[in-house]
Amino acid sequence: MNLEWLGYVAATLTTLAFVPQAIKILRSRDTRSISLGMYAVFTVGIAFWFGYGLVLHSWPMIVSNAITFMLAGSIVLLKLRHG
Repeated sequence: MNLEWLGYVAATLTTLAFVPQAIKILRSRDTRSISLGMYAVFTVGIAFWFGYGLVLHSWPMIVSNAITFMLAGSIVLLKLRHG
């Protein structure tokens, strides 16, 4: 039995869980209450998960981490720009 669907469900849920916070920050530009260190480490970790997904040829990991990386990277940039 192919259980790759588990990866798709996990990737979808974890990416969707991050989206509301990212949208709120992107709309408001208010980054005062978030930690730059946490988001920087998180973004680097997501980049490594993306790379790992490429090595494994795992589309759930590749797509979800690419999306999350763009969102988290945008937040890091906003944090650097707006404090």
